[in-house]
Amino acid sequence: MSSREGDEPGEGYELESSSSPLSASEEQEQALLGEHNVEKLPQQRAREQYSTLTARVLRLRIVIPIIIGSVLALIAVGIILSGAYNSDASKAVEIPVDGNNGAGQDSEADGEIDKIRKPGDYTLDPQWDHGSGPKRRVYNWIIKDVEKNPDGVYRPMILINDQFPGPLIECNEGDTVIVNIDNQAVNATSIHWHGLYQNGTNWMDGTVGITQCPIAPKSQFTYEFKVEGQSGTYWYHAHQAVQASDGLFGPLVIHGKSEREQQKIQYDTDRVIMVHDYYYDLSSQLLMDYLAPDRENAEPVPASALINGLNVRDCSSLPHRKCDNSTASLPVFNLEPTKNHRLRLINVGAFAEFQLQIDEHEFAITEADGTDIWPAYYHRLKISPAQRYSIVISSNTTNAYWLRAQMVTHCFAEPNPEMKGEARAIINYTPNPTEPNLPVPQPISKDWSETVELECRDMNTTELIPVEQIPPPATADATFYLRTTFEIGAWRLSRGFFNQSSWRPDLHSPSLFRAIDGLSSGNISFLSAGPSTTTSSPDDTLPNPNTFANTAAYPAARELTLQTSGVQTLDLLVSNFDDGAHPLHLHGHKFWVLASGESGYPPALSTLLEDLSASGRLENPLRRDTVTLEAFGWVLVRVRLDNPGMWVLHCHVSWHAEAGLMMQLLARADVMGGWEVPEDVKELCGRVGVEKGAGPRDEAFMGGG
Repeated sequence: MSSREGDEPGEGYELESSSSPLSASEEQEQALLGEHNVEKLPQQRAREQYSTLTARVLRLRIVIPIIIGSVLALIAVGIILSGAYNSDASKAVEIPVDGNNGAGQDSEADGEIDKIRKPGDYTLDPQWDHGSGPKRRVYNWIIKDVEKNPDGVYRPMILINDQFPGPLIECNEGDTVIVNIDNQAVNATSIHWHGLYQNGTNWMDGTVGITQCPIAPKSQFTYEFKVEGQSGTYWYHAHQAVQASDGLFGPLVIHGKSEREQQKIQYDTDRVIMVHDYYYDLSSQLLMDYLAPDRENAEPVPASALINGLNVRDCSSLPHRKCDNSTASLPVFNLEPTKNHRLRLINVGAFAEFQLQIDEHEFAITEADGTDIWPAYYHRLKISPAQRYSIVISSNTTNAYWLRAQMVTHCFAEPNPEMKGEARAIINYTPNPTEPNLPVPQPISKDWSETVELECRDMNTTELIPVEQIPPPATADATFYLRTTFEIGAWRLSRGFFNQSSWRPDLHSPSLFRAIDGLSSGNISFLSAGPSTTTSSPDDTLPNPNTFANTAAYPAARELTLQTSGVQTLDLLVSNFDDGAHPLHLHGHKFWVLASGESGYPPALSTLLEDLSASGRLENPLRRDTVTLEAFGWVLVRVRLDNPGMWVLHCHVSWHAEAGLMMQLLARADVMGGWEVPEDVKELCGRVGVEKGAGPRDEAFMGGG
């Protein structure tokens, strides 16, 4: 008997709904919902009561296709096993297949839809067993260089199993995920599991130069890690240069044991929707241009935007591009009316913040970065790169509506004449959402009247209240003042800085390896000594001996490192002296977002904390892993560093991170001294070609190589 269950995405099957008298616990839950003003969605109405005969018919319509699909899946798995890399006959191999990445075309430019691809690319399994015991979920991925035209324009891409976006990983809390990578591309790469704690497997975090060396071309590597202590919506992406922008990314969903209880609006279907900016040139070329002299942090401006890898461009408007939109299409999400539908939104882009809305719909936000929240109602959502939100929608009509994802183009440094700033999908309410070749009507829905946001900033996080109340520690053990800037230095190179440090990775000697070597040998460089200019206040003469900026083991100019021993709580007060926004992402942890400001200097920290305490905002602030630091603004976060390892804090605008806007936190040094990096991870560093595909060194612009 297999140790795993099949994990292919569902094909849009709907779960039956029913009603029954409330139990005592359910009555308690309803009281809590009332306390938090949780209402039914405006489009929702009472579900119909089906007769026994109707229910049986519906079950047959679901079960029979599942049986047929299971037989076909078993045949497909057998074929895959016969040639899969590093396959093991004792393990069931799991490769979620995007079965609808095929044909279909659409001409959105003229408002006419000729052909629409089948929906359901990233629909989650409606029969998923949330309560199953721990399983080993194995994926075999081949990474290759290909040429594709997702929206009609051909461009070189780097893809997993020839899929764009990459395969869906769906697992339960407590599962072990195993991903066998066969890198057949010309460049080295790595995969970061965005938002995952990696507790005990820091070397599986996938950050080049920090937790591993890249996976060299024509070589293999296996990521293996256990998913514990978290659930919700996550994703994975390449962490070598800006390769994610070339197609190396995909969704990752973790089902929690109490998922249905934590989600305060019950839903009948569940799917992932990824939005992202899209470039027509390889990221390596764009990165070289961006980092060149005299660019003054003028980020590459995208040419298009995609939803789940789809859009349609008018080829006649792009005469200088190789273009054929006959196989391009808009995404369509067929949904059953009167039911609730969860949409897991992820901004997987390199640069652009998006405003997302559905015509004539109000929706409830129920999750932010893996934290379940009490439903908060909006009709427009702002989402920065790397952030995730779940929304729940419903309608009692059988109409079609536009889902609009608009890039906030006001944050771009310069125009791009090729750019089309909006991507669209169709939300189609139909009584038979699983019917094959379902015709989709042309939406005639009305857009919301507000203008597009002029600033790149987060939503008002004070309105997003976690369901599980976990207050931050009452006080911080240390406070670090950070500032983000872009400065022009030698050879007129514009680079990003945290304080006086601009990050440069060592591809052959990751900082994690150096930390373990130094801590295990008792190297004095990892002991606190001397004053710290980054700690609590200018009056401090000595740092907290358990929390300090380690400038002895790591050169401050290129590897700013905050080191802690024991479980320490830090306040990070970050001020932005740049005219661009920075979505700051911390690996290995979530932080509490305590406060933020639009412009100017933050108030005195003591005054700020007193005001927060008096207002009750320290009782249950939002916990997340990515917060947007807006232009010339500031943000205060509190993080409990209880997860041992070397964890990166960086801007998730990919161009900014490559320009140096990155630093690291060495957490629980007292534990790490007893670690040993696995041999297969260390062995990556000795392979030929690990530096291929990395961002250019500054010396490349100075005549030094």
